[in-house]
Amino acid sequence: MRPVRITAIRETSTSLAQAAFGEPQQTMNAQKFIRIAVAAGLVASAQPDARAGAAIRDVIHRYETAVNANDLETILGLYGSDPIFMPQNSSALAGRDAVRAGYQHVFETLQLNIRFEIHEVQEAGYWAWARTSSAGRTRILAAGAEVTEGNNELFVFRRENGAWKIHRYLFSTNRPRS
Repeated sequence: MRPVRITAIRETSTSLAQAAFGEPQQTMNAQKFIRIAVAAGLVASAQPDARAGAAIRDVIHRYETAVNANDLETILGLYGSDPIFMPQNSSALAGRDAVRAGYQHVFETLQLNIRFEIHEVQEAGYWAWARTSSAGRTRILAAGAEVTEGNNELFVFRRENGAWKIHRYLFSTNRPRS
C-alpha cells in the first residue's frame, strides 16, 4: 500500500468540505468527518504484506539461533528501541538496559537448546505479532542438570526504520520442569 501524505488528506478534506457547506462551522465538522472516514478506509484497506511475514519469521529464526548460542548482542539487535521482555516468574524488564541485564542473567544460569515452531504471524501496518511454541533441552549451569524445556510465546513486533524489531516478548511454560 502506498503511503498517504497527511497534508494531502487535509487539503482534500478542506476542499470537499468548503465546496459542500461553505459555512465555517459546518466546514470544520465536515473536515473532521472526512478525515476520520479516510483514515478508517486506509486502516480497513490495509493488506497483509507477504514480505512482512517472511521478515518476521526470519527475525524469530535469528532469535532462536542467538538464544541457543548465548549471543547477547545479536538478541539486542533484534529488539527495537523501546523493548520489554516478560520472562515467566519475573517482573517485566522494560528498556534496553533491563532487557540486556535479563538476558545476561539467563545466559549466566542456563544453556538453552530449543527450537521454535511458528504457529501464526499477523501484521497490521507497522505492528505485527507472532504466536510460537518452543521445545528442547535446558542445561542448568549451577546444578549441571539438563531438563526438558517447553514454552508458549508471544512476540509483538514494530517496524522501525524499515525493519521488523521485537517490541515485546513474553513466554510461559507449557511443560513445567520436574
